[in-house]
Amino acid sequence: MHSNTKKETKEFPLPIPIKKLIGPSFVILALGLGSGEVILWPYLVSNYGLGIAWGALLGISFQYFINMEIERYTLVKGESVFVGIAKLWKWTPYWFILSTFIGFGLPGIIAASAKVFSHLIGFTQFQWIAVLFLLLIGFILSAGKTVYGLMEKLTRSIILIGVPAVFLLTIILASKTDWLTLASGAIGQGNGYTFFPEGLVLATFLAAFAYSGAGGNLNLTQSIYIKEKGYGMGIYAQKLAGLFHKKGTKEQIHLEGIDFEDTPVTRERFTLWWRRISFEHAFVFWFIGVVSILLLMLLAYVTTYGLSGNAEGINFVLKEGAVIGSILSPAVGAGFLLVVSIMLFQTQLGVMDSTSRIMAENAAISYMKIKKETSVPLSKIYYAFLWGQIAFGILLFSLGLTEPKFLLILGACINAVAMFVHIGLVSVLNYRSLPKFYQPSVKRRIILAGIFVFFGYFSGVVLLNQLFK
Repeated sequence: MHSNTKKETKEFPLPIPIKKLIGPSFVILALGLGSGEVILWPYLVSNYGLGIAWGALLGISFQYFINMEIERYTLVKGESVFVGIAKLWKWTPYWFILSTFIGFGLPGIIAASAKVFSHLIGFTQFQWIAVLFLLLIGFILSAGKTVYGLMEKLTRSIILIGVPAVFLLTIILASKTDWLTLASGAIGQGNGYTFFPEGLVLATFLAAFAYSGAGGNLNLTQSIYIKEKGYGMGIYAQKLAGLFHKKGTKEQIHLEGIDFEDTPVTRERFTLWWRRISFEHAFVFWFIGVVSILLLMLLAYVTTYGLSGNAEGINFVLKEGAVIGSILSPAVGAGFLLVVSIMLFQTQLGVMDSTSRIMAENAAISYMKIKKETSVPLSKIYYAFLWGQIAFGILLFSLGLTEPKFLLILGACINAVAMFVHIGLVSVLNYRSLPKFYQPSVKRRIILAGIFVFFGYFSGVVLLNQLFK
């Protein structure tokens, strides 16, 4: 493309059918299901009603546009946004490692999964179940032939089972009035309030808003996943191998992408790719995400709204199971809690995969700059971060930091700040690094600027509230 030195170029590939594109959006959607969709938004609904549903809709819509700009860069460049950002700002790999570890090292999601599962089996010391779950995640992610292939199969299966199960329960339990209340909430009309109910803690709302979808630096792994799936120039990238599938070989991965000739044929192919991946992400991530989040909120409303004790931890989830059990049958109530526990477990698994990828790739970028290397054993670095996070989670549990809601809200607020930073970085990256034809339109830039300002303002307000309360 535009460079003073002559670089190797390869053909921009022909677009693949939409059916074969499906995968990365399932993974990124599943990353949000366990934190925002299953816990934080239903928690808010159980305490304040459905008048806050607008926030979930706006949050996931924002993330659609954020994710598509992340996909745009990798589609054109065949490398992750982390590689591109590091070319413009040398300090960014350290920021991504630090903000990812702080934001997602707090094991709130797996604590919630373990608490629900422990309640189901009548075991009170849920932190030990959480430790077992963390170790199980480590072994699952270490066992796949390629990590992405394993993640795609797991997440697709769990979403295709979990979402219809929640849908059926909600259809059975919700009345026509409940559905109308949800519709009113989608435009900010609540029970005696508009948009924000009295007493709503801004930090909790921001946490839920940031997790309407993936959240934090997790959105950026969409870039790595579509590269491994083979979108656009990502078809020439290597895949991350499983820990137990090295067969004694020394695996080296080249992180930089390969250029292409900017021709009329290439532009035509890019345009078709862009239409198809936009549709795929709109359907899988946005539409299925919206349906999932609204159904989970409605289910929380019809089962727990108005009950006492909802504000304590994640008690509202356990109450949902009890109410469902009393209305339908104890087996259905127990089944609901089991599905919730599995969805949370799968989310933590996906989060650990994504965060390990983020930190490994950024560590590799720094390593190659310092050592002047052109390739790196990425899988080894990935597994070092994976097992490092597992060890950190176990350490926190052993120190008594076990309350799921506290860990989730703290992590989510940190991740809202991380989103503010990466939205700005990716927007500048696409403007400065992509040829004009492949850049976002003016309309898209305005939308991204608005989202950037929103996260910046909201994060600043929450931070000031915490400092001066």
